[in-house]
Amino acid sequence: MDKKEDFKLFMKKNPKLLDYIKNNNSSMQKLYEVYDVYGDDESIWKSYLSDRSINLNNISNIVKNIDMNSIKGHIDTAQKAIGLVQELTSKVGNGVKAIKKPLAPKPLDKFFED
Repeated sequence: MDKKEDFKLFMKKNPKLLDYIKNNNSSMQKLYEVYDVYGDDESIWKSYLSDRSINLNNISNIVKNIDMNSIKGHIDTAQKAIGLVQELTSKVGNGVKAIKKPLAPKPLDKFFED
């Protein structure tokens, strides 16, 4: 068998690799290149085959590490920026004058108003 057929069999034995590809973590080409270099060595494929599901403990740890003062500061800054944009657009909107009708074209042979 050639390497490509071996890789196909390896992929059939390890369907988790297809899930890894479907989640846009890698491409089939990249996995084939790893297989071409290392073969089916389990120490290399552990990181690809490990279950990376997120449980509630992981989510709670992530939430605990969030700095709420920093988030509040960013929200305040965004609110100020939005308020400034609203203020500028309201001033420009009030200052716009009614559009006048277009000027009639002047004759080509008359250059000055004599």
